[in-house]
Amino acid sequence: MAGGWTRDGAVSEQIEASIADELARLKARRGPTGESAKYCIECEEEIPERRRELVPGVKLCVACQEGRDGADMDRGGINRRGSKGSQMK
Repeated sequence: MAGGWTRDGAVSEQIEASIADELARLKARRGPTGESAKYCIECEEEIPERRRELVPGVKLCVACQEGRDGADMDRGGINRRGSKGSQMK
């Protein structure tokens, strides 16, 4: 199939790359596993025992985790190649 400005298969490659990126992001958010840290890896404050029991493999205190979760909310969509209109400007 002719793609005009793209080579054959480029659209499929872009879709596959976007899906792979999103799956990797979701796997990373799945949560920690393994042994919990006693101290936060960012601020070095002690992680409460109750949190370590409830979240196996936790590495961050509540404050640092909330900071990271807030940063994820700012994530926008990815447009790897840009639209044809944006390339002509």
